[in-house]
Amino acid sequence: MKSIISGVRQPIFFVITIVSLFSFSKGLSQQADKVKSHPYLLYTTERINHVKEQIKRDSSFYNSWNGIKSKADQSICQGKGVDIEGLALAYRMTGERRYAEQAKRLLIQLTEQKGWDGMEDRTPEWNSGLGTAHKNFLTAVTFDAIYDVLSSEERRTIANGIVALGIKPSLADWLSHDQRIHSINSMGHNWWSSIVFQAGMASLAVMTEIPEAKSWAEDVILASKEWFGFSGSILENKPSNFDSAGGFYESVSYANFGIGEYLMFRVAWTNAFSPIKMPYDQLLEKTITWFMDISYPNSGALMSLNFGDSNPYANGDRLVKLMLALGFKNKNYNWYLNHLGNSRHKEDLRISTPLGLLYSPGRVSSPESPELPRSAIYPDMGWAMLRSSWDKNATLLGVKSGFTWNHAHADAGSFILYHSGKNILIDGGNVSYGDAEYSAYSVRSEVHNVMLFNGKAQNSQDQHFAVKNSGHLYHLMDAGGIKYILADAQGPTAQNFLKNYRSFFWIGDVILVIDDVKAYEQGRFEWLLHYANTIKKKGIDLEIENDSALVLVRPLFPETLPNGYPHDFPEKMRLEERMAIKDHDAKTKLPYFAIYPPENYSQTKFINAIILLWDQHKAMDTFTGYSGAVAPSPRTNLPQIEKLEGKNYIGVKITQKGKVTELYFNLLADGRLMHRNSNNAINGWETDAYLMALTYNENVKIPSVSNVERYFVANGSYLRKANETVLHSLSKVFMVSNYKNGTAEVVLQGQPTIRADLKLNTKPAQLNLNAKTSPVIYKDGKLVLNVN
Repeated sequence: MKSIISGVRQPIFFVITIVSLFSFSKGLSQQADKVKSHPYLLYTTERINHVKEQIKRDSSFYNSWNGIKSKADQSICQGKGVDIEGLALAYRMTGERRYAEQAKRLLIQLTEQKGWDGMEDRTPEWNSGLGTAHKNFLTAVTFDAIYDVLSSEERRTIANGIVALGIKPSLADWLSHDQRIHSINSMGHNWWSSIVFQAGMASLAVMTEIPEAKSWAEDVILASKEWFGFSGSILENKPSNFDSAGGFYESVSYANFGIGEYLMFRVAWTNAFSPIKMPYDQLLEKTITWFMDISYPNSGALMSLNFGDSNPYANGDRLVKLMLALGFKNKNYNWYLNHLGNSRHKEDLRISTPLGLLYSPGRVSSPESPELPRSAIYPDMGWAMLRSSWDKNATLLGVKSGFTWNHAHADAGSFILYHSGKNILIDGGNVSYGDAEYSAYSVRSEVHNVMLFNGKAQNSQDQHFAVKNSGHLYHLMDAGGIKYILADAQGPTAQNFLKNYRSFFWIGDVILVIDDVKAYEQGRFEWLLHYANTIKKKGIDLEIENDSALVLVRPLFPETLPNGYPHDFPEKMRLEERMAIKDHDAKTKLPYFAIYPPENYSQTKFINAIILLWDQHKAMDTFTGYSGAVAPSPRTNLPQIEKLEGKNYIGVKITQKGKVTELYFNLLADGRLMHRNSNNAINGWETDAYLMALTYNENVKIPSVSNVERYFVANGSYLRKANETVLHSLSKVFMVSNYKNGTAEVVLQGQPTIRADLKLNTKPAQLNLNAKTSPVIYKDGKLVLNVN
């Protein structure tokens, strides 16, 4: 989200004036005067009644409740147990005092401890941490749930213990005026959220016994605006917490944790007082959409992109359920929860847990697919998702080129591929922070599907000190059967690369990964490939299989892999197996591959094709090898891919499903010219475009302006053939155009103001320009396109 001030593009921040801040604070104080009777945090009468109703109609609720109650019974029988939440729920569900008495014993033990958490190895010493946050939560919800069985003296004693051990150390370290250690700049990510908001939860719990606790909770809700609005720090190399389009930069796991801690507090505030509206609510809703955009529906458990410190099954289950509890309504939320099912992720509100039982909405109807586009980009944090459809077991390509720090790894320009129900081209993952391999391996470039130069990409210190110049993603286009995005990884890899651009061009069952790289000196460029399960070299292909998923990876430029003995073809690409550490298992090693040319270069282009295979392709694989050399797989229904080369260009010709697409890379457009345009003649077409592609019917012998069905242009201002101009724009644009059944579908990107002409042989009845219906302006056989 950008604004333009005096010609300079500036980010939009949350603007809080002194008057509005005073008015908001006054409103909170007035609202806090209307506090309800205990229990008013999370185990409310309304939620208890919800569970009782669900138990009658839903066997999963019935079974989960019986499981929780059984554990509570065992705790009482054995006179021990730590499931204080389950005991509190059992009491609220049954009214049987024995559960409350056992919970009270555990609660008193917690509040009589000498201290809850801290870090003595820090200067100054930290008096609170995530352990403090967790115990603030446990004691707060239990105290609230069993409040009516406590005597007045017990209430005061326990409340004072919660204040002394949890609330005061947390607020002193993280929020106070005169004792605060931390700033949002230094620790303002998931730790800040957990510790501050759970201190707010505990403050809400003890308001009756500690009247000033109301003002502490108000301070927390006011501070939430600064956490959501944090826009980063130049001197400390910190990014904004949130992308302006939604999304949390650290990872899916830490987004779920950090935002979930806030939403727990917000639900408690709402239950204790009444609903509130916050200036960042729209951002919250966008972030829930981000969780859906990064999800991969399949026949098993819902998966998500696992860039950074995360895992393939991390998700936003807790967030969606709490948003529903707060009154946010969206049909896509139901779709998401139905696809998650009863998630087993440790930070989810699983129905087998007390809070999961209370806040799971039960069986709800949902659309077959979410009302979301197939592709999405989060440009501030550098994440993008491109998918074939929202159907289960479809194909999802995740691309990242953004920031590196803390839980965000050194992975600028990397990608992940989910296909046919599986994660098949994978992120290298991560191991526990306690393992030496975390810093020495997990966070570094070589763990990801990136380009290396002489074995290096980003600086190994980036994860600790952060990158000054982050990576970026540009020009996401998804129209007319073509998907495209450009990743700029040069900034984070600048000490090794003068240029590090990666384009993804996806058409049908072929994804081309196009790398445009340049270094300061000659050396070895390497293309890294991390994969799941098994890989076999078959002729010029690498066949990768993970259960139901199967893809081919075929290097095309600078050269192909050898189709035979490697030593007989010294000019071909080299394939080197290396060892990686298994995701979340530091003791297990797994192979991955580096693909590189035999010669050193200071500048070159890589084009690698990822060919998506389906069940029918599996059935046709009858290949057998011979005497150490291998021949191509005999599959006959694969896309046919040919290399194209000429003066100042390289390209790829793809034939599939009766259509032919020719893609060309204009080598004169790679920045080698100064003050001269990249004018080139390519197979009879004239253009200055960096990339261009044409699609036409398979029976067409020579593509021309009259028979090309679809055009793609990346960074070009004109495209001509035989004295006919297809595209004209004074500035270079990125474009996909497709004409079908009287409708012209065009994506046009580039400068803020564009006036372009696109040749069409017939006036279209309708124009969809950048996914919006636009006026049809047709003159002299040309469609006029205006973008402002």
